[in-house]
Order: sequence, then C-alpha cells, then structure tokens
Amino acid sequence: MPGPLEVETYTKDRPFPALVAENRLLTGLASEKETRHFVVDLAGSGLAYEAGDSLGIYPSNRPDDVAEVLGRIGATGEEPVTLPRVAGAVPLRVALADKVSLSAPTRKVVETLATRASAPDEKERLAALLAPESKEALQAYLHEREFGDLLAEYPSAHLGAQELVDQMRRLMPRLYSIASSPRVNPARVDLTVAVVRYRTHGRERGGVCTTFLADRVRAGTDRVPVFVASSHFRPPEDGSRDAIMVGPGTGIAPFRAFVQERAATGAKGRNWVVFGEQHRATDFLYEGEWMERLAQGQLARLDTAFSRDQATKVYVQDRLRENAAELWSWISNGANFYVCGDAKRMAKDVDLALHDIVAGQGGLTPAQAADYVNQMKKSHRYQKDVY
Repeated sequence: MPGPLEVETYTKDRPFPALVAENRLLTGLASEKETRHFVVDLAGSGLAYEAGDSLGIYPSNRPDDVAEVLGRIGATGEEPVTLPRVAGAVPLRVALADKVSLSAPTRKVVETLATRASAPDEKERLAALLAPESKEALQAYLHEREFGDLLAEYPSAHLGAQELVDQMRRLMPRLYSIASSPRVNPARVDLTVAVVRYRTHGRERGGVCTTFLADRVRAGTDRVPVFVASSHFRPPEDGSRDAIMVGPGTGIAPFRAFVQERAATGAKGRNWVVFGEQHRATDFLYEGEWMERLAQGQLARLDTAFSRDQATKVYVQDRLRENAAELWSWISNGANFYVCGDAKRMAKDVDLALHDIVAGQGGLTPAQAADYVNQMKKSHRYQKDVY
C-alpha cells in the first residue's frame, strides 16, 4: 500500500481495476452486427485522458476454453508454472485464464507436438505440415485453430503444464478508442465495441476481449484491468478550425469524443461527420445524439453511407466524392481531415478519394495533389487512427 505522501499510479504494467458501469446494445436486433456501448468508471484511479486517447483492457479467456485445454493435457489446473515478466510461479489455471493466449498457435507448437506424438498417423500428419513445401498450408491450418484444437487432434502428444505454456504467447491487452470527452465526465470512459463472433474449423469462436466484455463482465458489478493509452489523434488545437471526420462503424468512436469536446469548449469551428454502416434501421450508431447535435448547431453536416440499403453499395468514400466541391471548400480554407476505422480497405479508399478531390477541385496534377495531401499530414491537418 502507498504511504500517506505517495500517489498510486496505474499504467499498462499496473492496470486499474475499473468498474464496468454500463453495457448496452447499440445495433438493432435484426442487425448482422453486434455493436455495444460500454461505460467504464475510472473513479479513484487518478487516471486522466484526452479526446482521441484509447483505453487498454486486459481480458480473460473463456472458462470453457481453459477447461478444455486442462482436460486435454490431463491437468488439474493447480500445477505451478512460470511465465516471462511474471514474478514467481502461478497455478496453470490462472495462467491459462489471464496470462497467455489460447489462440494464434505458431509453428513452434507444431514442432513440439511432432517431437511428442507417438501415434503413427499423428506423426505423419505433423511431418506433412512441417515440410518445407507446406509453409502456406501450415499458415492456413494454424489460422483456423486454437490450442484446444491442436491438443484434440494430436492426443498422443502429451505436453506437461510448463511445456504447454512455454508454447503460448502472452495475453495482450486490447485498445479501444475512447468515445467520450473528459470535459463531459472526467471519471467516465465510453467505448463503442463491435463484438466479434465467427466460426472456424467447425467451432464457434469469439474475439477474446469483445466477448469477455459482452458476455462475461456483469455491468455494475464486475471490474476489469484498464489503463489509458495516449494517442497522437487529437481534435484541432485551434477551436476556430473546421473538422471533417470520417468514421464508419466503430470508427465513429473518437469523433463522438471530438464533437463532445468541441461543444464543451465552445469551439467555433464547424464539425462535419461522415458515417457508414450496413443498414440505417439497425446500424446507425448514436443516431439520436447526432440528430440532436445537428439541431443544436454543434454539427454542421452529417453524411451517411448505408451500404446495403440500396441495390448499389455506397460507402463513405462515395459520399466524399459526391460532395467534392464542398469538401474542397472546407479543406482549402484550413479544415482538418480525420479518418478512423479499417486500415486494409476503407482508409485506403478514403485516402484515394481525398487525393482525387484535391486534384480535381483544386486544379492540380496528381503529383501536386500528393504534395498537398502530404503537407496536410506534416501540419497534422490530416490524421488517421486505423486498425
């Protein structure tokens, strides 16, 4: 315990046990997605955050998955094991629940199983997976499996408790963009979380942290280990500067925080939000709040792209192109441009649209447009928070 003059400091390595105060479904029951709004209470932590920061959460693995792994190796769960960066020995059950990842096995565990397997057919299958020409096949094989699957497929490869955890990666925290401004409530953090559920190798799977929060954490009762992760992603320092915010899906989270922040500080700059999802009826996250912001003048523009509400799919980059003249007017007059969400496709498509709009509306060559956009990045007028 800290002395009377000491201040307890919570960090990534020493997270704060925060109460999850609220868990509510944002998407409609008929939605193909499950997106939830969580409220995490930081009261008593001394933790502070800014709009644009993320909250790190340490999850626990599903008890059923832990029980399966214990059963597969014939362990009670009380066996002591040692782990990197963990002082002293901990019971195997604790390690499997809170310290190591039960998913994403690597080639290393397949090699270990190959040295332990005694059944001829298992040895043959493992050897085939480890053959030099099977590199891609091995990657595809591991992508669909977790440790429980491997132990089930190769029961003759007996692994001891320590040998098993030595094959596993550390269970890492997950970062979620904070969807609230501390100027609204400094001791509360709002999160917008898409719960990941899928099926591979004949089994129902789930995102480790998203299903932990959605299914096993009891709102109003349970606490989860958290820390604040500072970010480069910030609303304009100059409150008179306009802000264009492109955030489809849960990418809308930091922009909810940005608009709250700018409203609370009385920022004179205009706010333009571009949001996209599948269906307006079931997937319009925070619709009521955005409508209220529009009515109050705290939001100058709100453009939406609901991709599956019409025969031809429409995405946020399409809305940008449709409003190219207005977008260029904002940008050429100094607006900041923000993007949050999927890095693989959306962010690239938005970036391409921005380049095309700058070139077309600004009368610039592609090279000149690229220079213009690069200058926006250097001056922090173009920021991305993508994953």
